[in-house]
Amino acid sequence: MNEALLRELVPAVIGVLVRRGAGFAAAEDAVQDALVEAVRGWPDAPPRDPKGWLVTVAWRKFLDAARADSSRRRREELVEAEPSPGPGGAVDDTLQLYFLCAHTSLTPASAVALTLRAVGGLTTRQIAQAYLVPEATMAQRISRAKRTVSGVRFEQQGDVATVLRVLYLVFNEGYSGDVDLAAEAIRLTRQLARMTRHAETARHEEAETVRHEEVAGLLALMLLHHARRPARTGPDGRLVPLAEQDRGLWDTRMIAEGIGILQAALARDRLGEFQAQAAIAALHADARCAEETDWVQIVEWYDELVRLTASPVARLNRAVAVGEADGAQAGLAALTDLDPSLPRYAAVSAHLHERAGDLHSAARLYAEAAAKAPHLPERDHLTRQAARINALLRG
Repeated sequence: MNEALLRELVPAVIGVLVRRGAGFAAAEDAVQDALVEAVRGWPDAPPRDPKGWLVTVAWRKFLDAARADSSRRRREELVEAEPSPGPGGAVDDTLQLYFLCAHTSLTPASAVALTLRAVGGLTTRQIAQAYLVPEATMAQRISRAKRTVSGVRFEQQGDVATVLRVLYLVFNEGYSGDVDLAAEAIRLTRQLARMTRHAETARHEEAETVRHEEVAGLLALMLLHHARRPARTGPDGRLVPLAEQDRGLWDTRMIAEGIGILQAALARDRLGEFQAQAAIAALHADARCAEETDWVQIVEWYDELVRLTASPVARLNRAVAVGEADGAQAGLAALTDLDPSLPRYAAVSAHLHERAGDLHSAARLYAEAAAKAPHLPERDHLTRQAARINALLRG
């Protein structure tokens, strides 16, 4: 059973059913039912035409549901006009499905869940396990999301930027349960990159609405971050900061791929925030050791990122880079007009105070940051940092 192939085919099959007249929610339910049949009935080798098989079975599932719902006249008329089974032509609506699942009317959590279900082909149980919530809770979230987008026209042009933010949310969830969400986000972003390249090639006059450079930028960013994953935690599960990571554990092939994708995107001279973030990640990846990091260039890229986004988080990260490039006092000066309630503000301030030699402030701030840390590994790391500084003060 080739589960990867099944998941690749899901959005295209949903698109076929929608083109034939099924509503999005009904089409998605029918495809999920067809996937269950595939898992149960396919032999080790898939059928000669897996997509055609899924389309045929999903359409029959949809028609069965339509016939059972005799109170809806439109569906009854659709049953009588049943088209012949099969893939339904060469039209691939996967890109529109991305847009629909990341619709601006959805909350970020709902958009993520619907994308993983309809585009990613994951089951409700898998998504619930990945997000550590009960399956019934996730089922309700997905059902509400499907109802919300049920009235959106499938042909309506969507917003690539919104899709990218949804995929980045998926990626940042990392790994939990039996679904590696970081790997899944990379797979979906690769697929989106192919779709947007083809769309821009086919519609030059709408190139500005496609902007596949930012899709490439996000893919590069994901690859460059994911390449460092084996070095992020020690054998005991402790968080390992970037400067202390064993760079021999980094995936150099993935780094090379990410840098190549980024360079091709930057060459088109249409800079966006994900390209700028990827450029920063590439500079970190390019350094053979922490001491060789080109902090001056990193500050310049953060300047670009702040110009593009005006993001307080980008400005906070820029302060760290300034502290490395120009000294701790310069980094602390870059913090002065930022809101201390920002996530990680206390941790950044603690690091810069330590570098400036103010150990009493550093110990207090590390403890404060530990108390605010949302995840246990980060909390443990910051607690150890506070303990280390206190030990120095006592010694």
